[in-house]
Amino acid sequence: MELEGQWWRGQLAADIHQALRYKELKLPSYKGQSPQLSLRRYFADLIAIVSNRFTLCPSARHLAVYLLDLFMDRYDISIQQLHLVALSCLLLASKFEEKEDSVPKLEQLNSLGCMTNMNLVLTKQNLLHMELLLLETFQWNLCLPTAAHFIEYYLSEAVHETDLHDGWPMICLEKTKLYMAKYADYFLEVSLQDYAFLNYAPSLVAAACVASSRIILRLSPTWPTRLHRLTAYSWDFLVQCIERLLM
Repeated sequence: MELEGQWWRGQLAADIHQALRYKELKLPSYKGQSPQLSLRRYFADLIAIVSNRFTLCPSARHLAVYLLDLFMDRYDISIQQLHLVALSCLLLASKFEEKEDSVPKLEQLNSLGCMTNMNLVLTKQNLLHMELLLLETFQWNLCLPTAAHFIEYYLSEAVHETDLHDGWPMICLEKTKLYMAKYADYFLEVSLQDYAFLNYAPSLVAAACVASSRIILRLSPTWPTRLHRLTAYSWDFLVQCIERLLM
């Protein structure tokens, strides 16, 4: 944990953060025009449930939902096909973000309750075809930053020994850091459930998750100078997104 904390404070992490901030400026536009937009929450939840089942990392889960959002935004897709699309997005994202042995296998996906309940069977050919269609849609570029790609960097400065809890010095810094990570992860998942968060830059959503967590933990100042400097977001920029997260 100590080495990990030091790594996030190094120049490499700062350079990666800057590269991600540059890439998010060029993310594809999202119009929210899918005819199946009312089903979006169900399939985002499905991706989250399946990724938890296979203990995939948050960045894989968030990338999968983002790929699904962008793909649905461009095509009119039947409900049965949406199951294939959602799981293909998850497979592609996990191949991009995870180690090879962590990527779900075809037989594991077919054994899922959502598949057996609807009498759906994925075939290798169908998955390959859908993966190719997805890759062509995104011009073979899956390096698409999400809020999950920024959160760890922002968490490195989310809690400091100079912070006050209810106006008093913190009793246990490490315990507060653990709670901060849990709340930030919770708000990160909240941001997946509503496509309205696609109106904000991923880095802003990540910063708002940290700020919302600080509010819940009653830490002051709510948005200290170090976080303003690290994220390059002032409190005024974050307020709207924070309010949506807390609602």
